[in-house]
Amino acid sequence: MEMPMSTAVDAGLDPLLRALSDGDGLDVAERLNRGCQCVSLDHERLRSELERDARDGALLSMIVSTRPHLFADSVAFVAAHHQVRMARIIAAVERVVALPGWEALAFEHAPAAAKVPTAAAGVFLGYDFHLGPDGPQLIEINTNAGGALLNVALARAQRACCAEVAPLEAAIAAGGPNDPEAAFIDMFRSEWHAMRGEQVLRTVVIVDREPQSQYLLPEFVLFQRLFERHGLAAFICDPAELEFADGRLWLGETVVDLVYNRLTDFALSEPESAALADAWGARAAVITPHPRAHALYADKRNLALLADDAVLRGIGVDADTRAVLAAGIPATRQVRPEDAEALWRDRRDLFFKPASGFGSRATYRGGKLTRRVFDEILAGDYIAQRLVPPSARRLSVGGTATDLKMDLRNYVYRGRVQLLVARLYRGQTTNFRTPGGGFAAVVALPCAQS
Repeated sequence: MEMPMSTAVDAGLDPLLRALSDGDGLDVAERLNRGCQCVSLDHERLRSELERDARDGALLSMIVSTRPHLFADSVAFVAAHHQVRMARIIAAVERVVALPGWEALAFEHAPAAAKVPTAAAGVFLGYDFHLGPDGPQLIEINTNAGGALLNVALARAQRACCAEVAPLEAAIAAGGPNDPEAAFIDMFRSEWHAMRGEQVLRTVVIVDREPQSQYLLPEFVLFQRLFERHGLAAFICDPAELEFADGRLWLGETVVDLVYNRLTDFALSEPESAALADAWGARAAVITPHPRAHALYADKRNLALLADDAVLRGIGVDADTRAVLAAGIPATRQVRPEDAEALWRDRRDLFFKPASGFGSRATYRGGKLTRRVFDEILAGDYIAQRLVPPSARRLSVGGTATDLKMDLRNYVYRGRVQLLVARLYRGQTTNFRTPGGGFAAVVALPCAQS
């Protein structure tokens, strides 16, 4: 089984680790998450990573002035066996999605655009987990998961606050065997060749609504420079700037070969996406990720299907795969008006999410619901998922030891985990507004030996 690009190290080397290793029943990673409050982020090295191109001198100042909580100052620790278990859950989902019966189920509630055939898989699937008492729990799958390239820069900018952190930078060094940037470029080329064979890829556009106002604009710029370093013409644009004409997708006078799609208009149904929708239907450009991938993976109703053993048996999912999913996905069900009484009664143990939502928008922790909002949920298209509180990372924030919530994101392409990162936050959901929080590099550690 291929493993994500994070670092597993010898648990016997560091004095801090030895000091934390006795008698409390916790694994090494959890002890370090509670006990290591070191600042490991080297801000000058981060600046260098973000400003590798001379044109981008303002990139870091943009982050510092308007996005001060994008990066956490310390790493997060994860037990290696949890890392392995996340990979197994991801592999199990991939096996299910590959079945013809799954496509039929997912397409029951999918828009017409999702049913357009394509050989492209869709880049940057994001499998998001909480670490609960029973191990990693898959809480969400996203098809345009942001932050991957920012996290490469972040991991390379860590100083060794302890021996466990020291191997992190080398593990994903530029030009090394596990270089994520090389894997990302190979991924986009794989999408292209799956659709276009041996034709030459020349032009890529990175598309989002009003990109200059997007919170992750710095990452768009980093991708533009990455594409350029590999000989591609790359542009950042709003979908309304594109035109479909003469059987091709155009940005001004330039023919667009491949679209790196960062839109949250997953069905390409909004008026501003008209040119993209036409190009998608005509297969005039390779668009990735695309409506089909969203329907197969990221519609939240799919979580209810993946958590339903009878449904999985009905489409021929084997017993071992069903067991992995049963242990790794919190109980999830579609919200139906006829279940209102039971849902309201059990609401404190539930988390409510819109079926086509993204970025924690319109999500609600059941224990905080008012009756008015609950009625809106019943009238909408929601799922209810068993609440799995996130684990914690204790850090020094303003000189005070502070527990931040932690979730884990696996960036995945064609079933392979490319990168594992953490997000640290306070509040109900990940928000990038928490002092001390933001994206955090992950170090995977073996379990302590008893």
